[in-house]
Amino acid sequence: MSVLPAPLGAAAAMLLVGTSAAVSATIAGYPVFTGQALRYALAAAILLAVVRRRHLPRVSLTSRDVLLLLALAATGLAGFNLFLVEATRHAGPAMIGTVIGGVPLVLALVGPLLERRRPTPRTVGTALVVALGTAVAAGLGSGSLAGLLLSLGALAGEVAFSLLAVPLLPRLGPLRVAAYPAALSVPMLLAAELAVNGTASLRLPTLSEAAAFGYLGAVVTAAAFFLWYDALRRLGADRAGLFAGLVPVGALLTTVTLGLGQADPADIAGALLVATGVAVGLRRPRRDTPTRHPGAEPAPGARPRRNRVNRRVPRTG
Repeated sequence: MSVLPAPLGAAAAMLLVGTSAAVSATIAGYPVFTGQALRYALAAAILLAVVRRRHLPRVSLTSRDVLLLLALAATGLAGFNLFLVEATRHAGPAMIGTVIGGVPLVLALVGPLLERRRPTPRTVGTALVVALGTAVAAGLGSGSLAGLLLSLGALAGEVAFSLLAVPLLPRLGPLRVAAYPAALSVPMLLAAELAVNGTASLRLPTLSEAAAFGYLGAVVTAAAFFLWYDALRRLGADRAGLFAGLVPVGALLTTVTLGLGQADPADIAGALLVATGVAVGLRRPRRDTPTRHPGAEPAPGARPRRNRVNRRVPRTG
């Protein structure tokens, strides 16, 4: 069951993720990995409560499911945070943002291959526009070779966050796929905190820090992850990936709205490029007959196919 049309859900998810930059600035003094563990623990609790409340059918996890969930938690959540934190010590935010901004292009190229179909030139081309818009908004930046490699590690984690979820979504659904890796990442992040900073870093947050973590856990993680995976299931990784370029746009809107900064020409130009790429990438040429793939939404206005006895074949997704 979906709560929003897939494109709106994907856009909302990435804009919400973008708001985390301004909120995270208010908890800069709190131990990073402990904070992320708190955030994901809260999100997992909320999502699992929703699963129980909606009385979803029980799903038995196979060994393949467990391995994919563990890999998703280790790379797309815990690993992404580890690479991101280490990258900030060797490169500026602009360089890191530029590298991670390549997510739409990677998903446009790799996503279809995993689904045994060819990348479409239109989606790849518009993903390039989105990635360029993200780079313009980030300002390109500079850093060391170590910073570049660590940023590429964060990029790989961000890509894994989506691609490893694709085979899980048909059976588990977006709520469980959002909840289980979040729960699994908590001990991983706490172990990383203990290894880096010792037991002194395991402290309770202040009231203001708790409020920030509440927002990050409930909105930026629980709500945004569910919306993203719901859209990913229906759009496919390549088309959904275009919306990843909206993260810096969400950060810009939050910064301006809260009066923490102003938009410069590069910010505006980057946002316009991202918006153009997303809009063109989602529009289907009239003469094209798109190749359906598992989990994708039917094209608008498409009529259901009939079998030989003239019965309607139920739609999937």
